[in-house]
Amino acid sequence: MVADNIHPESLTAQGLGWVDETTRAINPSIPMSSTYVRDADNAYRSGRVYMRDQNPAFDQPETLITELEHGHQTLLFASGMAAATAVFQALHPGDHVLAPQVMYWSLRNWLMNFATSWGLDVELIDMTDPAAVEAAMRPGSTKLVWIETPANPLWTITDIAATADIAHRAGALLAVDSTSATPVLTQPIDLGADLVMHSATKYLNGHSDLTAGSVTTRSDNEHWRRLRSVRAQIGGTLGSVESWLLLRGMRTLYLRVRAASSSAQRIAEHFDGHGSVVEVLYPGLPGSAGHEIAKAQMSGGFGGMLSIRVAGGEAAAIAVAANVKLWKRATSLGGVESLIEHRSSVEGAGSPVPTDLLRLSVGIENVEDLIADLEQALSTLS
Repeated sequence: MVADNIHPESLTAQGLGWVDETTRAINPSIPMSSTYVRDADNAYRSGRVYMRDQNPAFDQPETLITELEHGHQTLLFASGMAAATAVFQALHPGDHVLAPQVMYWSLRNWLMNFATSWGLDVELIDMTDPAAVEAAMRPGSTKLVWIETPANPLWTITDIAATADIAHRAGALLAVDSTSATPVLTQPIDLGADLVMHSATKYLNGHSDLTAGSVTTRSDNEHWRRLRSVRAQIGGTLGSVESWLLLRGMRTLYLRVRAASSSAQRIAEHFDGHGSVVEVLYPGLPGSAGHEIAKAQMSGGFGGMLSIRVAGGEAAAIAVAANVKLWKRATSLGGVESLIEHRSSVEGAGSPVPTDLLRLSVGIENVEDLIADLEQALSTLS
């Protein structure tokens, strides 16, 4: 174990500083056994019975995420969707939950098409407006408030501390999808959140080579115990190799997120007011809605995600995406490579995303190269 009171980037670079007790290796082995031997007296003193939810490959990345989020415990899942849906599956039929109108589209669809059929009372509201959140609360019935900030793909900002206060006064838990912010920029638990979810596929891993998810809790409570049971019984857990890759990816988390945030800020400022761009959506722009709240709850940058709305509408936006050379036309975010996507084509009917919007995930390439590539793609419109 590394020394106490060190900076989180040092803790992350060394993966907590854990060393294999048997081999003295600084990288963990990849455990491949699915089952474990019971002691002669029928006990399991190792604490492990079966790999599905007791895989030793989980220990290091789960502990590291817990440290970074200032939480009590973390659970890994096979994907961000597995992690997010487990939070809702740990509730009871009839429970009222609030979620944002603007959020990760797959989870929004799952909530409206599946969670409701299982008996959850799901209500979508404008989470950027504390008054709207307060008005929607049903004390005694509302059990969970789910927020995403910055919210994909419009990058709107929700006040975590204010929303936590509203939720707690009504007896509800607050869960935060902090995938875009990462623990590099925001610690939701310090601001009052009860749960923090990450699609670890994205920034935590950062290399576009696995899917993973995590949920971190502030405390051990009845909902958390049910959530642990959901993971064990439904079985949406991560494999050993993927757990090892996630830990490897996380070692460069601070370098990658800071680089992407710096470049995203530069790109947002460059294209703000550009003749071929209707609007730049990025919380780091002083004129953006939520900028002051973002400044208060994000430290060291505003993230590597932004969106631009292209002059000329949907056809023009698709043409720009078609003409980039360095940016890659692909779904996902948070990797070392920069991605561009016409988002409404992915989300389909009912999406709140404008049809002229391109979502940009900024990687770690030279920022001037990224800007030049977008400029030449936009120049094809004239």
